[in-house]
Amino acid sequence: MKLAIVRQRYNPYGGAERIISRALPYVEKQGAEVTLITRSAEGWGARRVLRVDPFYAGSLWRDWSFARAARAAWRREGFDLVQSHERIPGCDVYRAGDGVHRRWLEIRRETGSPWERVTTTLNPFHDYVCQAEKAMFEHPRLRAVICNSRMVRDEIQRGFRVAPEKLRVIYNGVDLEHFHPRERESRRGAARAELGCRPRDTVFLFVGSGFERKGLAAAIDAFAAAPYASWWLVVAGRDRRLEKFRQQAHARGLLARTRFVGGQREVRSLYAAADCFILPSRYDPFPNTALEALAMGLPAIVSSHTGAAEVISQGVDGWVCRPDDPDGLAGLLAKADEALRGGARMGEAARAAAERFPMAAMAQQLAELYASL
Repeated sequence: MKLAIVRQRYNPYGGAERIISRALPYVEKQGAEVTLITRSAEGWGARRVLRVDPFYAGSLWRDWSFARAARAAWRREGFDLVQSHERIPGCDVYRAGDGVHRRWLEIRRETGSPWERVTTTLNPFHDYVCQAEKAMFEHPRLRAVICNSRMVRDEIQRGFRVAPEKLRVIYNGVDLEHFHPRERESRRGAARAELGCRPRDTVFLFVGSGFERKGLAAAIDAFAAAPYASWWLVVAGRDRRLEKFRQQAHARGLLARTRFVGGQREVRSLYAAADCFILPSRYDPFPNTALEALAMGLPAIVSSHTGAAEVISQGVDGWVCRPDDPDGLAGLLAKADEALRGGARMGEAARAAAERFPMAAMAQQLAELYASL
């Protein structure tokens, strides 16, 4: 079977990119000949790359020009199946790893400042994405949508005219050997020393780029609401408005025990240094980082607006919080601190939760879907 996978660009810190690069070998073992259609061949580790990189200026022209060129490329090559990770009408399979843009805009208008609401409404890029999204979901050629959570499946079903049988929930997979508790044991001492924290300090780790959507502001306010001098917040990820969040931490008196470490290609040392993973996202289809943290033996606190909430057992391997609720999150941070000091049971439960989602199982489900189509 000749399978094309479409993703516009490689971001070494992106969840979709990690899913593609780690899943490719598993899918190929099932007998698929996989070609990646992308702007750049670097970073993916794919054997076959079809590079399409038309000129553009601005995000709207960037997405429109790539969609047009990618569609022309897959029609010319004659693939058996085309799976797109971009909103391109006419693909056979769409993996909804970025969720529903229309839903994110709704949340942003509900929670954003008046200025953010105005700029969101007036930005033509959002109109283009919503139109492309609708055209893709309702295109007659679309045969299946891979939803990485039930949350995303339900949002698509509510928002678009798409047959329910086309919506397939296939959760993200995680490399259980790469992300393993033994990595915490071997890396922990050096990683914590590099951060500058003491052995008895509790380190909460936030991993995710796009701090507004990932809920970093609420996390910082939660730390400010909790009077624990032994708590540390480590923030890994990139954001153009980093200084805004740094200033927020400074204004709350937290800068001395907050570390902004930027985007990290290798995150295992950070998982090793941490005691608990937190991601109080405003909207997140299914963050790979939550599974990675669980696999490393870290309990996780995630918001109810993320697909990862579907794999958390409350109080067993983590907790689910409300987005934009610093006081509620502060209470869960205190519960986590107390539970972590009580022994290793939560870490073991976190690892057990991740073991339900091996990468090979995800690839097997994908292969079965491709064969059925």
